[in-house]
Amino acid sequence: MTDHVLTHVANGTGIITLDRPKALNSLSLEMVRALAAILRDWQDDASVAAVVLRSSSEKALCAGGDIRFFYDVGHGGLQGGSALLEDFFTEEYALNHLIHFYPKPYIALMDGVVMGGGMGIAQGGPDCGLRIVTERTKMAMPEVNIGLFPDVGGSHFLSHAPGQLGMYLGLTGLTIGAADALYIGLADVFVPAEQMPALQALIAATPGDALPAAIRTFAAPFSEQAGAAELEAQRALIDTHFGAPSVAAIMASLEGDETPFAQRALKAMRQRSPLLMCVTHELLQRGAALGVADCLRLERSLVRRNFEHGEVLEGVRALVIDKDNLPQWNPPTLEQVTPQMVARFFEPVWPDTAHPLRQLA
Repeated sequence: MTDHVLTHVANGTGIITLDRPKALNSLSLEMVRALAAILRDWQDDASVAAVVLRSSSEKALCAGGDIRFFYDVGHGGLQGGSALLEDFFTEEYALNHLIHFYPKPYIALMDGVVMGGGMGIAQGGPDCGLRIVTERTKMAMPEVNIGLFPDVGGSHFLSHAPGQLGMYLGLTGLTIGAADALYIGLADVFVPAEQMPALQALIAATPGDALPAAIRTFAAPFSEQAGAAELEAQRALIDTHFGAPSVAAIMASLEGDETPFAQRALKAMRQRSPLLMCVTHELLQRGAALGVADCLRLERSLVRRNFEHGEVLEGVRALVIDKDNLPQWNPPTLEQVTPQMVARFFEPVWPDTAHPLRQLA
């Protein structure tokens, strides 16, 4: 279906290689469909005991969804009739759900950039998944930077992170490395980049049903090499500031803290969409009480509301189309965001019986 998703089976392991290096493996609709099709096939294939997701490039596993595609087809808004855009988000979120509940070990080599949609295809279910990071890992949920919100299941895996760490990542959109990913629970083991060829050889030589245990044994000697987690050192600060009851209260709290970490977070938030930070804050609060399927259904409705509003189109314009990095957010200031504006995003788009993700359980 696409030249950008390569697959083969070796020694009982199904190996998926993302091969769109010039775009840092950004996901197109064709790639989403290819991934879903092969995972569904392997799900019932007795010759496949485990799945490995990797990249053909050390620069990135996956930098996210193809946001230029969003811009090109999104000007009519989701409701305006872009079937391709409707299909992209429905099928991407269904893929995220399939991965989260995949019945076989799902192993993601999170080497290089892993952001947004890349997180959605790497954050498999905790029971039999394995997420591997290296010192090259650059992880983020940066959606607020383009006027979107942490989707692809982010409302679940961020809201279930310890303390206020998920709220910090969702509202700032800042990037973390391997040590922080391990500390926050978004990765499982560390392997030095120089050991990746040896890891690949191990994967090829090990029967699929023994692969997770073999990888953990292989990675064990390197556990201390991931370094210290900055988020652990700053945990008390993060929980204090990001536990405030609103985005305005969080930013006011940060303004009173002169530490470099607090000021870096505040600077990032001042650049983000005020409205979508408020939507994200509400989303993560709601997500903490929801299962994966309900989180994805909620996100799917929010995507429709977002494209109706147009904030994401302006964010993408500023970042990758005109590249002026001067988004004209609507509204432009946090003080102008009203509760009604935020509530509009959470109004149901479809009856439950007609929701495009109604089949998810």
